[in-house]
Amino acid sequence: MRTVMSEFLTTHEVADLLRIKVRKVYDLASRGKIPCSRATGKLLFPKDAVHRWLANNGTTPPAADEQQSLPNVLLGSHDPLLEWALRASGCGIATFFDGSLDGVMRFLDGAGMASAMHIYNRKSGEWNIPCVRDKLHHRNVALMEWAKRDRGIILSEACTRSVTHIADVAGLTLVPRQPGAGSQQLFEQLLDDAGIGESDCAFVTPERTESDAVLPLLEHKADASFGLPSVAEQYKLRFVPVIQERVDIAVDRKAWFEPAWQHFLRFCGSDTFANKTATTEGYDFRSFGTIHYNAD
Repeated sequence: MRTVMSEFLTTHEVADLLRIKVRKVYDLASRGKIPCSRATGKLLFPKDAVHRWLANNGTTPPAADEQQSLPNVLLGSHDPLLEWALRASGCGIATFFDGSLDGVMRFLDGAGMASAMHIYNRKSGEWNIPCVRDKLHHRNVALMEWAKRDRGIILSEACTRSVTHIADVAGLTLVPRQPGAGSQQLFEQLLDDAGIGESDCAFVTPERTESDAVLPLLEHKADASFGLPSVAEQYKLRFVPVIQERVDIAVDRKAWFEPAWQHFLRFCGSDTFANKTATTEGYDFRSFGTIHYNAD
């Protein structure tokens, strides 16, 4: 094992070799700029490949001290109010919402400048911070609170069952979300806590956004989904509150000071934003902007 491992360099050894900070090594690796391997779950660098790479690139690594600008795209979890705010602000930030976990992985690949998430850690009882510490600890990010919001069971008009708790969905046909969605991960945890297994319910095809998740209810293809009160109110469907979650946005700290993000933050301080959030069911913005994690 020692012979095999001697063929690889650690992150700190690469930093010493290149005379750069460890954070810059992680940045180069995440952008595919330096040969590396994650096969063991730990970031390792093939010694021979690194020396060849260094010889081909001169005495200093290209762009080691100059981080490339990330695209103005907000990744991760879909939140209807966040989507509205980005459009209404005119900040120019595009969106690619396909789930909290999907957003984290795309953020690692440099596909966007920020990623929204609501990832619950059952062991610690925390929202988002454990995931950021685990997945993004080497990235130059700040984790900003967007909002706390209620989440619960949305029921179709055709469902006549009395539902007051998560355990009451046993036997119903449910609308799941895609595996990378934070809401799906949370729903599965809550079902497990209530003693409900996969075989205790029927499931239709997964939906990818909060808004799309109610469509099978409107079409009478499913009885319930795990969603937001604002969406239930929009379609005049019954809503049973289950939990309050916290939605945060991991933002690249360099992108934080770019015009697009600053424009968006200014809009979030406007009367238009305040009026909209005050009249949208199920949101709590009193701690908006709180920084829950800041990279060292």
